[in-house]
Amino acid sequence: MKQYLPRVVDAHLTDLMQQLPALAIEGAKGVGKTETAKQQARSTLQLDTPEQVEILAADPSILENWEKPILLDEWQRFPRSWDLVRRAVDNDYSPNRFLLTGSANPANPPTHSGAGRIATLRMRPLTLYERKIESPTVSLHELLNGDVPPIEGTTSISLQDYANELMNPGLPGLRQLRGRALRSQMTGYVNRIVDRDIPEFGLGNRSSSILVRWMRAYAASTATTATFETIRDAATGGESEKPSRKTSETYREILERLWILDPIPAWLPSQRSFSGLTRAPKHHLLDPALATHLLGIDLNTLKSGPRSNTDLTRMGALLGRLFESIVTLSVRVFSQAADAETMHMRTRGGRQEIDLIAVQPDQSVVAIEVKLSSAVSEDDVKNLHWLKRKLGDQVLDLIVVNTGSYAYRRRDGIAVVPAALLGP
Repeated sequence: MKQYLPRVVDAHLTDLMQQLPALAIEGAKGVGKTETAKQQARSTLQLDTPEQVEILAADPSILENWEKPILLDEWQRFPRSWDLVRRAVDNDYSPNRFLLTGSANPANPPTHSGAGRIATLRMRPLTLYERKIESPTVSLHELLNGDVPPIEGTTSISLQDYANELMNPGLPGLRQLRGRALRSQMTGYVNRIVDRDIPEFGLGNRSSSILVRWMRAYAASTATTATFETIRDAATGGESEKPSRKTSETYREILERLWILDPIPAWLPSQRSFSGLTRAPKHHLLDPALATHLLGIDLNTLKSGPRSNTDLTRMGALLGRLFESIVTLSVRVFSQAADAETMHMRTRGGRQEIDLIAVQPDQSVVAIEVKLSSAVSEDDVKNLHWLKRKLGDQVLDLIVVNTGSYAYRRRDGIAVVPAALLGP
């Protein structure tokens, strides 16, 4: 029997189920939603099998009679199941009764949103912490509590190790694969999305090649605020007639509904002293390894190095943005576990930019810069100092996450934390 890999979301899920009657775990295919939900469930309905859909459709009373909590796996394949759970909750609001998992938002949504009855919890691919490449020594939760803990610890994780993780997806079922087998499975993952999932969920018969080009364009824009026009031009290169904005937004909507795109929203603080902030989100795919696969980057490319100085500049910039993406994945999961949101901040023109901002409900923040280097320069921290001057005590802590070997505090109080040493 396959051993379950513990996830950061486990404690959050347990806490919610002890207080709520129904919870939907949302996220892309393959992130581990079903296995995580099964750790809590006593009964399971697999709604991607016609037989079990027929059972539930014929006799909805099984939701009352089966042992709780009941897991309705891939509920979106039988959207009526959402309303059946909602009605069951209306009749009995006792906690720990229903879990729903799904990999897409259905084209024909339930008649009721489920607000007040069915809570939602987002699940993402494995963080660096969950991949067990190192034992973290710095807790983002403690930083968000304003504890100002000591920053210490060492790691032998190298830049090459981080590069390996950029190629190796955080999808638990693919973690053991390498080389040709991994490339084959990643290609199959993409093909499944565009050839099967999109039509099955009623999202229309879109050309596979068109959607793959859009995914590739977003992959190339990882960790940037590239404009709609930039992404559209990248996705439709060579075409004399560009699709309309409405058509292009449909492609983006489809990929977001399948949880393939996972943009970081811009933070717009209420202070009047802030002006000229962009509202543009920062683009990320669900997993950096999906981006590297779509862009045709592999370890051999990284090991052999660039063929020219121009290639060196491009590869270095892209590698830095992919590293930011894998740090972003970890920070988002850790922030969610601490009931915080993850955002970014950027002024128009990019004069000031903060890569990641973990925002508490009271608007206190931990600001994070991500650097693909082992050393930290004054230029690397200038925007953190700028934010501190603007927000004062609202800033709980300032961090640079990098690829170094040591976690420590600089004389100016800024924490320097290797990515492998940052945990929940």
